[in-house]
Amino acid sequence: MALAAALNAQMTKEAHAAQIYLSYGAWVASQGLGGTANFLFRHAQEERNHMTKILEYILQRGAEVKVIAIPAPPKNPTSVIDCFEKVFQHEVDNTNEIYKIVKMSFEEEDWATWNFMQWFVKEQVEEEALALSLLDKMKIADAEKKNSNALYSLDRDLEKAPDDIKSAEDATAENP
Repeated sequence: MALAAALNAQMTKEAHAAQIYLSYGAWVASQGLGGTANFLFRHAQEERNHMTKILEYILQRGAEVKVIAIPAPPKNPTSVIDCFEKVFQHEVDNTNEIYKIVKMSFEEEDWATWNFMQWFVKEQVEEEALALSLLDKMKIADAEKKNSNALYSLDRDLEKAPDDIKSAEDATAENP
């Protein structure tokens, strides 16, 4: 019962993450960084897929899905670097919540859930690394100066990044 509640809470956290990425994407777009906004919008879809993956698992295990309201996204960032610092911190916080579910599933000897959550553990390693990498690139591009050629180039790179977001149904540990 506690594990089902934790999974439902994580499902809500993934929906909230999607709203955060959507909100930050809209803010970045208003700053003239369409490529970066496109990246964040695609990432919002990935977070919705994570939510759906958890929802489907809860149903497969015969537990009740509880869809509840999600909190509003935090206030807009103050800068592009602040945006990616917030993205990175959000991913770290999400990782910690996932670790709590992994620990709970281990303690309850629910090996199916423990195994299911390993996909999310792997995904969070990738999410944190990506967020940190983009934050570093934003700093190198001197993102605070909107007329930076490096920022323009990075924005174009993010716009052209492959759009390989898979549906929750098709996502695997090898291809999140």
